[in-house]
Amino acid sequence: MSGLCEGRVAIVTGAGRGIGREHALSLARHGAKVVVNDLGGAVDGSGSDLSPAEQVVEEILGTGGAAVANADNVADWEGAQQMVNTAIETFGDLHVVVNNAGILRDRVLANMTEEEWDSVINVHLKGTFAPSRWAVAYWRERAKAGETVSGRIINTTSVSGIYGNPGQTNYGAAKAGIAAFTTIAALEVARYGVTVNAVAPVALTRMTEGLGPAPETDEQREARSPHWIAPIVTWLASEESADVTGRVFEASGQTLAVAEGWVRGPEHAPVDDPTQLGPVVAELVAAARKNSGMDGRTGTWPQPQ
Repeated sequence: MSGLCEGRVAIVTGAGRGIGREHALSLARHGAKVVVNDLGGAVDGSGSDLSPAEQVVEEILGTGGAAVANADNVADWEGAQQMVNTAIETFGDLHVVVNNAGILRDRVLANMTEEEWDSVINVHLKGTFAPSRWAVAYWRERAKAGETVSGRIINTTSVSGIYGNPGQTNYGAAKAGIAAFTTIAALEVARYGVTVNAVAPVALTRMTEGLGPAPETDEQREARSPHWIAPIVTWLASEESADVTGRVFEASGQTLAVAEGWVRGPEHAPVDDPTQLGPVVAELVAAARKNSGMDGRTGTWPQPQ
């Protein structure tokens, strides 16, 4: 697997810590030149600090790799363009965008503020769209010029979004939107030689350390290490993954799986009288598979309280 991404240029957003850091280090180990993007804010998105990104760059340079730090805001239109320009101007090209940056502002719906909603949607959803848009514009121009393009967009969704987790309507909605963005964008950009996939990671990071019980054993801690997420991202970033697009992968120290999207369930002929719908809906719901829970298993979705 050594050299899997040799000669490729990658941007990793939110790469100063946690999962993003593991992505950047893994890509560099496998030969990629990496733009290590991180605004360096707190878990809730406040503040800024370039030093985490610079430390990752130092690690990469220390092992003979190539990297540059970048502190542009992924959700800023011009900042996202500048990030893409940084990769092209520094390393001469761009092949991979890993949209990983994110924040948390967890709150139950009845107590959530407008700012808590807007900030999470902005960082996750616009912060996936904006870098992707500028990267695709670059790849499209190259493809139109007759050049061979091998572009990769790798987004970060979440089991909280595709399966649902109480207290995270903002985060989950953004992550579900990213999953939909992934499948739709994959259809649009295939003509340019670009694939779009997403990863739903489960790992213990500063964003998730307060969610659920803390691991008690070394084995539990290892199973929740963020380094388990980087292998699938690194492979998706390589040229080997050219035939895989529009998919969402679950990744953790316990599983690597493909999440299956919405499918049409039981059907009934159209009904034009709402007073007749009670028994029809009851029949449809009874025949349908139950929602999946956070473990991805059908029927484990917690009942509404």
